[in-house]
Amino acid sequence: MPEQLIQGRQLADNRWTTLTIADDAGDTNLAHVAVPAGAVIIPAPLWLAQRAALIAREGEIGVSLASTFEVETLAADIAHFSLIAVEFPKFVDGRGYSTARLLRERYGYTGELRAVGDIGRDQLFYLSRVGFTSFLIPDGRDAAAALQSFNDFPEVYQSGVDQALPLFRRRAA
Repeated sequence: MPEQLIQGRQLADNRWTTLTIADDAGDTNLAHVAVPAGAVIIPAPLWLAQRAALIAREGEIGVSLASTFEVETLAADIAHFSLIAVEFPKFVDGRGYSTARLLRERYGYTGELRAVGDIGRDQLFYLSRVGFTSFLIPDGRDAAAALQSFNDFPEVYQSGVDQALPLFRRRAA
């Protein structure tokens, strides 16, 4: 089963092309990487290497952030991105949750925020609470079944990106 996209709490077609770069590609090589036309997701280091050319480029740009990437590096540029993909290399790696919260609350990012990598059904509800709006479900996992996770909890106690007030404040109002 190929990767499936959940967007807006429903299955959707992925209109984005993801450009991957070899891990051993040096910064000098990144200046010469050709970026295809259309809506494309590029690695953050490629954005940093070709920023001026990519801003002038036709077509939507998305950026992919590795779990080790410091989001502060792109804070001034987030208005240029229609999509930010945050990578989850392993199920137990929770750094992407913090990255999403920083993007939404500290840097005011309002575009599509996509979780990619090793994500599963039991994470989707919590990922949506910190601001993710789309989820690329990996090969071999059932995206239709994962959709049910959004109904696992009828109420939330804590505040989050999706609910600014905690339950006790909502009840008092």
